[in-house]
Amino acid sequence: MGPIMMDVLGTSLTEQDKELVQHPLVGGLILFSRNFDSIPQIQQLISDIRANAKQPLLIAVDHEGGRVQRFREGFSQIPAMGALTSLANNDVKLAKQYAWNAGALMALEVRAIGIDISFAPVLDINDISEVIGLRAFGDEPEIIITLATAFIEGMAHVDMKATGKHFPGHGSVQADSHVDLPVDGRSFEEITNKDIIPFKQLISANKLDAIMPAHVIYPAVDNKSVGFSRIWLQDILRKQLGFNGTIFSDDLSMEAASSIGGYIERAEAAQEAGCDMLLVCNNRDALINVIDNANIELTGDSSHRIANMLMKKPLTWSQMKGLTLWQELSDKNIKIQK
Repeated sequence: MGPIMMDVLGTSLTEQDKELVQHPLVGGLILFSRNFDSIPQIQQLISDIRANAKQPLLIAVDHEGGRVQRFREGFSQIPAMGALTSLANNDVKLAKQYAWNAGALMALEVRAIGIDISFAPVLDINDISEVIGLRAFGDEPEIIITLATAFIEGMAHVDMKATGKHFPGHGSVQADSHVDLPVDGRSFEEITNKDIIPFKQLISANKLDAIMPAHVIYPAVDNKSVGFSRIWLQDILRKQLGFNGTIFSDDLSMEAASSIGGYIERAEAAQEAGCDMLLVCNNRDALINVIDNANIELTGDSSHRIANMLMKKPLTWSQMKGLTLWQELSDKNIKIQK
């Protein structure tokens, strides 16, 4: 499978979309809110994407719950992960059940329209970052580990792979990497003793199939942001933490990625650092430029890791609606938010 994850422009495929999904360097596609109008429409779009690709394609979405939920009409409204503890009145055992339910319900509904993965869960700490906030399960590593484990186990129960983000933690830096370049001046010891703990523990427990690094620079470790850093991805993530799963770059169109240069430089640097799949989204000219001109390789190891993220058991929306599990989860989800 190719190392580039692209996007499409609207609610149906353009002729250019159809051409691009067939390119051998394209192995994935991410969907956004602009691609969704209704459940029948998104099902048709995904069916058309797969038919035109003529090759295996990993289809993804950011559908975490709370304010980061790309599809709304007809879908369950998943609560923000940071609200689960308060919804459970600070009962940790009950919050764990809510997290499992949320993971399973989210994964069922996303899978039922033909999508392989949602990029979840967020393992950042809710500290000073406004872009993280209630996307995080909590403000302490222990509660994040507890609730994220339950959420992942819910996802796994319905055959969805988990992607932990944003390694080694975006919550302790204020700038938003979508529009700025966050720099976290703390020592490696401080990061290790706080932000990195959920990643370390969940990797050790074999709960993470994939990881997405943060577009954050930690100058005490490297002068490159994490997704472009061999120190972070090879020495720390792969060797020290023993992570063997898929590494997805965060979107290379984000402002924080500009620190490395233009789009060709970003794509080449991300792959060189160790990213298996490169997200080039929200800039069609940049996508075409990378496909045509970047020195990007098709590697067997990366292809195998990406293929591991594909769902193994197809599920349709009508099949899901007939599942007792979905009905129970949907009812519980409605009740806890009333």
